[in-house]
Amino acid sequence: MNEETMTFKVINDEGKEVECEVLFTFESDETKKNYIVYTDNTVDEEGNTKVYASIFDPDKDETKLLPIETDKEWKIIETILDELQNEAANTNAES
Repeated sequence: MNEETMTFKVINDEGKEVECEVLFTFESDETKKNYIVYTDNTVDEEGNTKVYASIFDPDKDETKLLPIETDKEWKIIETILDELQNEAANTNAES
């Protein structure tokens, strides 16, 4: 099964246009906000793919990414990322 990759472009701090790939979006029952988790497919010093997250409103025509400002929100996102990473590791181990 080949899922279509969703991408969007942002302007980085240096004014350059960067294409980002959407990893997933979700709505938190706890905060009642929608989040988008994405990557620009760059890697950090340890070789890990850099992943970013923002708040967005799916009902607006023009998507504006807003910063995540609370530790609680970051914890929700980190928990979901950990769960997805564990699922992927288990799936790969079974293959």
